[in-house]
Amino acid sequence: MVSPNPLVGCLIVSPGGQVIGEGSYKFDEVVHAEEIALRMAGESARGGTAYVSLEPHSHFGKTPPCTDALINAGIRRVVCPIEDPNPLVSGRGFARLREAGIEVVTGVCAEEAHRQNEKFICWHTKKRPFVHLKLAMSLDGRISIRDNVSTSLSGEQALKRVHDIRHEHDAILVGGNTVAVDDPTLTDRSGKARRRPLLRVILDNRLQTSLKSRIADTAAETPTLIFSASQDGQKRTELVARGIDVSPAETADLHAVLSELRKRDIQSVLVEGGSAVAGAFCDSWLVDKLTFIVAPMIIGGSDAVNAIAGSGVKELSDALYLDVVDVTKRGDDIEITAYPRS
Repeated sequence: MVSPNPLVGCLIVSPGGQVIGEGSYKFDEVVHAEEIALRMAGESARGGTAYVSLEPHSHFGKTPPCTDALINAGIRRVVCPIEDPNPLVSGRGFARLREAGIEVVTGVCAEEAHRQNEKFICWHTKKRPFVHLKLAMSLDGRISIRDNVSTSLSGEQALKRVHDIRHEHDAILVGGNTVAVDDPTLTDRSGKARRRPLLRVILDNRLQTSLKSRIADTAAETPTLIFSASQDGQKRTELVARGIDVSPAETADLHAVLSELRKRDIQSVLVEGGSAVAGAFCDSWLVDKLTFIVAPMIIGGSDAVNAIAGSGVKELSDALYLDVVDVTKRGDDIEITAYPRS
């Protein structure tokens, strides 16, 4: 509900240790978490402590400075884990509070806070959307029994989880071959409220997306963007007539793709495949987070499609090493969440 802005929450605690105010930021309400919490606390906030998940801003933007609201409310201490990476804010909010005589404590739960706002932080530090690679696979790392065959591997609980993951992102990205073989809808069916619809992004250099596909049939109500360097002007015109936005960017240039998505205020992208697309993102070191949904089955065989293609590495030392942070059972399937090591 906040993208491309950050997730921010605030608690106001009285001098006696009671929670007297709480608030969280929502993009469309244009009121920051600190202001909401202070309104709830009222005069009882004087002399109290504010716990904020991200550095309060000290500049005039769409709202007045949160630092001024905290100072004027008589807050004596602010506990906040991390700086805001936005150059308009970074460090200035803490400095403003300290200048006003407020004690500022930082670093508490910093790792958790960083992970909570990982998409926003990537947006500012890497100047591109956060890339989350999600793949469903067999235990032996296969996503299909052979090329050009649609294969469903995940159970009901895992499929529900996938839609919860989709809900957390601004865009979902697949290759043109995935659309041609699976004919997916690529929608968020979590049932949860969104501020804006999930953007469907397709890397389709050959412009093979069919006008009879479910993507084309639903493009009028679901935003869809195809990247293609194809010179097929007639097919491009027909897709545009169906409501699909077609960008001429070369799909092999993933940096250009992500740059274009950033221009569209896309803060995060969920990459769902297929094999070639997953490999291209890994080869380019453009993956910020990985989720593998592993089904308890062995497919085997030389024709079965590996989860990640691409060029791969020549030496094991060049492999993409991961830090696994969570392993959760989803019905019969296992969800593994990991981050690339620095």
